[in-house]
Amino acid sequence: MSRAHLPSLLTASLLLASTAQAQTAQPQTAQPQPSPAQTYQVQIQRTSYGIPHIQAADLGSLGYGAGYSYAQDNLCLLADQVLTVRGERSKFLGAEGRTVVGFQPVSNLDSDVFFRTVVEPGPLQAGYRDQPQVLALLRGYAAGVNRYLRDTPPEQWPPACRGADWVRPLTELDMMRLGEEKAIQASAGAMVGAVVSARPPQPGASRVQPRPDLAAFNREFRLNELPIGSNGWAFGSEATANGRGLLLGNPHFPWQTTNRFYQMHLTVPGQFDVMGAALGGMPIINIGFNRDVAWTHTVSTDKRFTLAALSLVPGDPLSYVKDGQTRRLQRRTAVVEVKTPNGPRLHTRTVYFTPDGPLVNLPAAGLTWTPQVAFALRDANRNNTRMIATWLAFAGAKDVQGVRAALDLQGIPWVNTIAADRGGNALYADISSSPNVSAAQQRACTPPALAPLFPAAGLAVLDGSRSACDWQNDPASRVPGLRSPGRMPVLTRTDFVANSNNSAWLANPAAPQTGLDPLVGEVNAVQSPRTRMGLLAIARRLNGTDGLPGKTFDIPSLQATLLREDNLSGEMYAADAASLCQSAGGPELQPACAALAAWDRRSSQESRGAALWREFWKRARAIPNVYAVPFEAGDPVNTPRGLNVADPTTQAALLGALREAASALTTAGVPLDAPLGEVQGVMRGGDFISLPGGPEFEGVLNKVEFAPLAQGGYREVVGTSSSYIQTVGFTDSGVQAEAVLTYGQSSNPESPHFSDQTRLFSRSEWVNLPFTQPEIEADPARTVVQLSE
Repeated sequence: MSRAHLPSLLTASLLLASTAQAQTAQPQTAQPQPSPAQTYQVQIQRTSYGIPHIQAADLGSLGYGAGYSYAQDNLCLLADQVLTVRGERSKFLGAEGRTVVGFQPVSNLDSDVFFRTVVEPGPLQAGYRDQPQVLALLRGYAAGVNRYLRDTPPEQWPPACRGADWVRPLTELDMMRLGEEKAIQASAGAMVGAVVSARPPQPGASRVQPRPDLAAFNREFRLNELPIGSNGWAFGSEATANGRGLLLGNPHFPWQTTNRFYQMHLTVPGQFDVMGAALGGMPIINIGFNRDVAWTHTVSTDKRFTLAALSLVPGDPLSYVKDGQTRRLQRRTAVVEVKTPNGPRLHTRTVYFTPDGPLVNLPAAGLTWTPQVAFALRDANRNNTRMIATWLAFAGAKDVQGVRAALDLQGIPWVNTIAADRGGNALYADISSSPNVSAAQQRACTPPALAPLFPAAGLAVLDGSRSACDWQNDPASRVPGLRSPGRMPVLTRTDFVANSNNSAWLANPAAPQTGLDPLVGEVNAVQSPRTRMGLLAIARRLNGTDGLPGKTFDIPSLQATLLREDNLSGEMYAADAASLCQSAGGPELQPACAALAAWDRRSSQESRGAALWREFWKRARAIPNVYAVPFEAGDPVNTPRGLNVADPTTQAALLGALREAASALTTAGVPLDAPLGEVQGVMRGGDFISLPGGPEFEGVLNKVEFAPLAQGGYREVVGTSSSYIQTVGFTDSGVQAEAVLTYGQSSNPESPHFSDQTRLFSRSEWVNLPFTQPEIEADPARTVVQLSE
């Protein structure tokens, strides 16, 4: 898609989005206009581990091959997600079942109401209308999935959906909805329950807001600590062995749902040749590389939405006042068919909107609909139809400047971009969908009583009674109300840039990014253990103090740095804990003391005592006044450090935490000095597969979140963990890329690719990605399929 198409696209989308909505939600059976006749011809070569290499002469056929391949490996996963975005879960699966939207568990019924009212077919269709290339890709993907359904009898579908009546052909509109669901995951999608539970106050309702319980709010929503993350490192000519760029992409995403990555290689000769991984149902590479540039993403700290505090008309909770004028709330009523034991029934629910977005109910934050005030959500990623065009532009980029130019399309939804090129340049950019609200405007427009919600809970609440408090339109922004790319953090270096989900401040400590507006990110703030571990590991490599040869990075040293499993919390605090234990722990704690003293301060499978440290630090990190040296803004990588063992109260609490940890492991049948790999892993096909890594709070770069301690240890991956890991470097002759998809290509337990790469990950091994045609043909597992329709 050329950039010339974009202004008309955005104008059409935003004009439709701002018009008054009908009183009843648009029926979800609405279909797009018939698309022009399309002929699909595609070649799909598969190499080891089931990676498809898809080549076609046009984007429609490329999408056809991508959709067909993905359905072969993940049909049930995709069909389940389509059921979600159509708002039909209750119809087929009942109202009380659960699904995941925006990384939050929600009921089927709440999910259906949300998607039938908040996700609007009309604006989505208008937003794609001027993007013929993207439309061809979407249509082709749907056609490819449908071809697989025609080719495969229902009794041969995977067990999770074998013969299910809810597996049905895809439409172009389904593809648009799938994209919208991905775009709003860090904004409205994380607020499903809050949106569908907003109700007008009853007559005589209290005029007082409920008392906030921000601890409960943060446990549920985690807006200041999103439950998704990643490591992204890019190295330039000063930091690499051959003077060319080098990239590590290490997204931490769920091992379940269509937020699982899928490996693909997509080629349209003369347009692009790109390889990497895409989130399920996405027809283009999200994290990947071509011959000249490689990129990855990390979840950014930027807030993707704000709330508007609406001043309601006395005696009329369905009307509000703005700039002295009375305005009426809009209603959208969803009629949802619900499967019950006694046959289908209809559930009707109304969701309320302003032109900017839906009302929300957040009692834990003290934000509820009272006779005086209500709260509306404005989402920077609402009707974001620019994403695919942005990643298509990445696919054809020749260097990091090309990636930077593609970001001007303002389609990246909620992530940073990190890139490296063969010329030896490294790029960090948080150019993504961001509300254009400056620090000054936020101060002037936040009601004083609600100001504490932003630092404490990540909720920016602006005065909804004044247009001066609306998002500002920047002439340099293609999208009204969004921050322009020129006002967002960007850093290009020839040494390195890195991000592990903290703000742009320390993308390179030698060039700190300051002056960030609060909605974009913090400066002079405590960094996460994983951010600190990453910056320490990079510095040690470049200083030659990490035990590896030399002082530069290449692919082997980059992989070794990630998978040596250094544990930041262990490095900073374990020596003090072991010393305290030995001196004051008493005889009953001496086995624990010995285990901590001998632990290698890593979370590798060979590490003995790592499980004891995990259980101890899980408890000890919450102790008040626990650090010997608190955080210092002048030394953010090395502080806080040490344990405050000199304080008697802290000392007693630390010893108590250690006793609890030792007791928990003993009860679970786990020896205090057990090698971590014997007690940590997953069951696949009746086999226990040992896994390396550790959870977020420990500060292990290879972040793997396990189910809580149970009998025998930690036996399943939950939450967000290392998923698609890629290392990409450039040589004189081409590109060298190695990767591992930690859970494998397929979610079908009957597939040979269900856990093959999990076993690789267990052994810290990588797949050498075949990128050129001779490399593909040299793979002994290669198969070739030609499809046409």
